[in-house]
Amino acid sequence: MKLVGISMDLTTQKPPQDRGQIPGNGDNLRDFAFEVIKEDGSTGARAGRLKTPHGEVETPVFMPVGTQGTVKTLSPQDLKECGVQIVLANTYHLYLRPGPELVERAGGLHRFASWDGPILTDSGGYQVFSLADLNKVTEEGVTFQSHWDGSFHLFTPEKVIQVERMLGADIVMPLDRCLPYPSSREEAKLANELTIKWAQRCQKEMGQDNNQALFGIVQGGTYRELREDCARSIVGMDLPGYAIGGLSVGEPKSAMWEMLEVVLPLLPKEKPRYLMGVGMPEDLAGCVALGVDMFDCVIPTRNGRNGTLFTWKGKLVVKNAEYAEQFNPPDPDCTCYTCQNFSRAYLRHLFQAGELLGPRLATLHNIHFFTQLMSRMRAAIKEGRFSEWKRGFLSVYEDRSK
Repeated sequence: MKLVGISMDLTTQKPPQDRGQIPGNGDNLRDFAFEVIKEDGSTGARAGRLKTPHGEVETPVFMPVGTQGTVKTLSPQDLKECGVQIVLANTYHLYLRPGPELVERAGGLHRFASWDGPILTDSGGYQVFSLADLNKVTEEGVTFQSHWDGSFHLFTPEKVIQVERMLGADIVMPLDRCLPYPSSREEAKLANELTIKWAQRCQKEMGQDNNQALFGIVQGGTYRELREDCARSIVGMDLPGYAIGGLSVGEPKSAMWEMLEVVLPLLPKEKPRYLMGVGMPEDLAGCVALGVDMFDCVIPTRNGRNGTLFTWKGKLVVKNAEYAEQFNPPDPDCTCYTCQNFSRAYLRHLFQAGELLGPRLATLHNIHFFTQLMSRMRAAIKEGRFSEWKRGFLSVYEDRSK
């Protein structure tokens, strides 16, 4: 078995100081901070401000997924016009293609992708375990086979951080062990142990000479005591922020809510809280009510490419025959470019004809809807009416989505 890696010596190489995409490099998170601006009196919802080297982010916030350094079908200008504040990219995919060396030579991911706002890079741990074949997990790390060319690679906690440093994201995630559902208690316990040890090694690798914020990840499956143990250990590392992983992987919705109610009270109120991979609109509203600040998910982009649009009155599958002669906008209450210029009938035509403009316009609408959804939640929190807003939104949205 031949292991393929990037050619440079990742154990010693430091990122060039003149690449320009991380201001304040070497000042130990000088340009990263988080503050809670307003808390809702009747729920756990809070509005906050996250400061990064590439600008401030108002929370709660939804991060579109740009796995390969691009949000599928959309340009950076599209994202800005939709109100996107921060995007997520994936270390696993960018490591395999085009490779971190090339991205670093281009000046980092911000310059390479022409996105000057904040970027969060996932470690790629979930993709390593879900996409790659012939995985071998040890305490050292995980050996996996590329889903592109079959080559073998070794991801250690240290290597993941080194790659993320080369990519130059503002917020970076550690290598963790994410299990599918269902998993046994023993499997979840062993995964917890690795997640904690790997997080500690990632923190050590980050060192003090950086201006990237490392978030810890709480795992533990659907086991209450394991979630509690992992949360306490990760919080004990005093990291800039904390994520909850391993949910929305097939478990019953009730289990997700139970685990959130277990973990969130254990996370520091003064640090941002990030729920990974959750993105249905009704779930976003419910999770914000519990005190979650950050979200990411492929739902708006994947659904858009498949002809499903999210509207203020529920989902709309625009490919359906019933819309063939409906000349009104996809969502009359939406101000996005798609809804201001095109009809349901035209969008259906584009999908029926296999035209690329169809997925693009649907995705553009969905991203706009998600950014507006979060904006309305932020406004409701600041104005002290989040509970009222949530009841009103769900009463209309859920009824029409059934």
